[in-house]
Amino acid sequence: VQLQASGGGLVQPGSSLTLSCVASGFSFDTYSIGWFRQAPGKSREGVSCISSGSHKTYYADSVKGRFTISRDNTKNTMFLLMDNLMAEDSAVYYCAAPCRYSSGSEDYPNFWGKGTQVTVSS
Repeated sequence: VQLQASGGGLVQPGSSLTLSCVASGFSFDTYSIGWFRQAPGKSREGVSCISSGSHKTYYADSVKGRFTISRDNTKNTMFLLMDNLMAEDSAVYYCAAPCRYSSGSEDYPNFWGKGTQVTVSS
């Protein structure tokens, strides 16, 4: 199983970024999949989760209205469009599967990818 996240970078507050996660080695289209993040000195938190068929999504309150999760099952790829980025969004972002549609589910995924760094700074 492999989950490869990409798309992170250094951006200014108010900017946008799109993260991608390419999966292999499991039946991608049968799993919910999501994004988690961890900032220095903080515990890992769930950011967003999308169901296998994209019918259900979850967003942490801190990103609701600014982030949009999506997936393309034909390409085994998941995306996270992040708009209006704030300094508080700076963290390493991980994709993982499966996920739950609620907070406090950071230990639920079986599969984890290596993260991609997002830094929001002026």
